[in-house]
Amino acid sequence: QVQLVESGGGLVQPGGSLRLSCAASRSIFSANPMGWYRQAPGKERELVAAITSDFRTNYADSVKGRFTISRDNTKNTVSLQMNSLKAEDTAVYSCSAHFPLFGKDYWGQGTQVTVAS
Repeated sequence: QVQLVESGGGLVQPGGSLRLSCAASRSIFSANPMGWYRQAPGKERELVAAITSDFRTNYADSVKGRFTISRDNTKNTVSLQMNSLKAEDTAVYSCSAHFPLFGKDYWGQGTQVTVAS
């Protein structure tokens, strides 16, 4: 079993920045991929960014150039740096990790990000 705990959400003004972190209860070395998803009210959950075990990344078109995903296998964390935030980035952001060893995905409980003036 793997627990994922997100932190770093909150209220920020448009144009501001936030950094989300996700801490895993075990080594993430084999997690492939790890990702951040978000779900806004009335909308389906969408992939925001993902990072593979060999550090390849991909992003939703809506966040390219503004968000950066990273992972630190020594600290068992994956982070999402969010810059130039917009009102439409408001959502619950959740961390996910796929462990091929266990053949399943694990999810955190989510953290609220609200972009408003």
